Amino acid sequence: MKATFTLSPGVDRREVLGADDVSDAELEAMVAELWDVQTVRLLDSTAEPVAYDVPSILTGARTWVRGRATAGTDTGLDSEGREFTLFVKRVHNWRHSPAFAGVPPEIGEWAAASLPWRAEPLVYGSDLRERLPEGFSMPRGLRVEERPDETAVIWLEAVDADPVPWGPDDSVRAARLLGRLSASRAVAALADIDPQPWHIESFVAGRLAFTVLPGLHDEATWLHPAVAEHFGGLRDGLLAAARHLDVLAQEFAASRHLASHGDACPNNLLRRTGQRGFTLIDFGFWRSQPVGFDLSQLLVGDIQIGRQDADDLPERAAACVASYAAGLADEGLEVPLEEVRRGHAVSLMLFNGLPSLPLERLDDSDADALDHWSRQRAAIARYSLDVLAGTEPG
Repeated sequence: MKATFTLSPGVDRREVLGADDVSDAELEAMVAELWDVQTVRLLDSTAEPVAYDVPSILTGARTWVRGRATAGTDTGLDSEGREFTLFVKRVHNWRHSPAFAGVPPEIGEWAAASLPWRAEPLVYGSDLRERLPEGFSMPRGLRVEERPDETAVIWLEAVDADPVPWGPDDSVRAARLLGRLSASRAVAALADIDPQPWHIESFVAGRLAFTVLPGLHDEATWLHPAVAEHFGGLRDGLLAAARHLDVLAQEFAASRHLASHGDACPNNLLRRTGQRGFTLIDFGFWRSQPVGFDLSQLLVGDIQIGRQDADDLPERAAACVASYAAGLADEGLEVPLEEVRRGHAVSLMLFNGLPSLPLERLDDSDADALDHWSRQRAAIARYSLDVLAGTEPG
C-alpha cells in the first residue's frame, strides 16, 4: 500500500539511520536515478524502521526512507514535488548479530567464517536484474556501500507488493520460474558471485550439530506433550535420517549444482500489484546449490512461520517439482524428473526435515499455538521423510 505523510519544507528526520545515512546530495542522486531524470531537488525526508517480524542473523537494520522532491525538466524544476520511498538494508557478518553471543568462544572464528554474508550487496551491485528470466524482477540497487568492518548498507527502490495470500497456482508459477532461473545461462555467470566459500559440512557441523541434533537425541524432547502427540510416529524416521546425515551431506555436495536464490520462500518472492510475475528480494544465500534446492523454501517457508497450513503439502509439492523441471527445460536444460525430486528430497531433509522439531517453542505458554505449530512442523517432517524414502540416490 502506498504510504502518505506530511512534512514541513526543509525538515530532515533521518536520524534513525545513524551511520547508515547519506548526504542530501547523495539522496538526491538516488531519487534522480529512481525516477530516470537528470536532477532532483530534495524538499523533505524522513526515516523509520520497517515493521518486520521475521528475524535474520545477517541483517542489522531495515529502514524506510520517504520524502518529497522536485524532478528536473527541460523547463526547470517542478515546484510541486513528488513523493518517493526507498528501502535501506544493513547486512553484516554473523559476528555482528546479537545471536552470535550464544556461540561458544572456542569456535567463534570458525562460526563467523562459516556463514557467507556478502552475497546480497554483491548481487545488488551487479547486473543480475537484466539477466533474470522473464517473469522475475528485482528491486533496483541504487547504492551499495561495503565497509571494512564487514557490514554493508544497500539502498533499494521500494516494491509495491500485493498483500493477497498465496495460492497453489502462485507456487506452481514460481516453481517454473525458479527452474528457469537455475538453468539460465545468463544467470549462471553470476551464480557464484560471492567469493566466500560455503560447504554443506559447515551447516552440518554448525546448525545441525549444535542446535538440532542435541534436541533430537534428548529423551525429554519426545516426552513433551506437543511433540509426543504430533511427532511420536516420526521419531524413528528422523533418528534414522540423523544416523545417515554424513551420507546425505555427501550426496548433497556431489549432486549437480545450479544457480539458486537460496531462500525462495513466498516472503521473498513479492508480487507487484496487477502483475503475474514475482520480484525477488533477500539474496543473502544466493549461490550455486543442488538442482531443486529452491523448492524447499518455496513449499515450506510460509508453513514454518505460520502463514500457511501444510494440509495440501504433498499435492502442492508434486505440482511444483514438475513445474520446476519444466522451467529447466524451458532454458534448454533437460534434467530427469527423478533427479529433481531427489535433489529436492535431500535438501529438504537437511534444511527443513531434521530441524522440524519445534525445540525453540517448547516452553510456549500458549498451548493452542504450540499445538498448531507442532502439527504444522510435523507435517513438514512427514513429507520430508516420505519424499526421501520415495527417491533413490543418483
